[in-house]
Amino acid sequence: MAEILAADTMTTKAKTKAKTGEAGEGCLYVVATPIGNLEDISLRALRILKEADLIACEDTRETSKLLSHYDISKRLVSYHEHNEMTRAPEIVIELEQGAQVALVSDAGTPTISDPGYRLVHLCVRHGIRVVPVPGASAFLAALAASGMPVDEFVFLGFLPSRPTTRRKALRALAAEPRTLAIYEAPHRLLDTLEDALELLGNRPAVIAREITKLYEEFLRGHLDTLLDTVRKKPPRGEIVVLIGPPDGEAVHAGSAAGAVPLARRVEEIMRERGIDRKAALKLAARERGLTRREAYRQILITRDE
Repeated sequence: MAEILAADTMTTKAKTKAKTGEAGEGCLYVVATPIGNLEDISLRALRILKEADLIACEDTRETSKLLSHYDISKRLVSYHEHNEMTRAPEIVIELEQGAQVALVSDAGTPTISDPGYRLVHLCVRHGIRVVPVPGASAFLAALAASGMPVDEFVFLGFLPSRPTTRRKALRALAAEPRTLAIYEAPHRLLDTLEDALELLGNRPAVIAREITKLYEEFLRGHLDTLLDTVRKKPPRGEIVVLIGPPDGEAVHAGSAAGAVPLARRVEEIMRERGIDRKAALKLAARERGLTRREAYRQILITRDE
């Protein structure tokens, strides 16, 4: 509780020092903003935006819409992926002089598949306080409403746009047992789903579109059925793709895989997915509802026989 109070009173302390002629203690606030619905912003975030000396934003036009909605007028400076190399040091100088700076992105949490890492890293190096002001995040909202296993998950952000690099990244995830959360652009969605089906198998999946916005939509099924849906009606807007761990339907040749000797199934998976024996054994075991240790024991027994 003491830490929370300390973080929340930074601006007040700086103002007090300013009145007495002292240099204030600069602080960078990493402020999450709505991903669609403007009501999805915290009272604390609004207070920080009102009290900040400067708001560093990805696109000043987008941030101006939010500020105008809440009748906030502040000095804005653009901070995006194309100017952060030069803009980050400029902002740090202001912070060192005592400025209270709010960092925001167009939507969601800064630094999460958005600009901001360089500035935060630079502040940490210079001993400048960095305070998170949490809020909306598209992939977390999608996970929460997906129905997918979320006790463990892997957030991948945007996959590489180049087909060969994207396929390499997906191939490396073939043995990943956790739910995968991916951001994807509408024009690349079809290719990503095709690659995922080929390289990961027919796993349960969800396409979450336009979360918190007017046309919010969740498409649920397996990769093959979602692929058919996308082919017929390509979705638009902001998209999160969630790919769950393999289940009974996510095996090669359906239930027939159970009739294949386990050792041969391991060899098949190694050839199909280009992964090593250990990873292939893990996948084969999951297909049959076995632990990896039990699957290994069964293979040894078969060899002995």
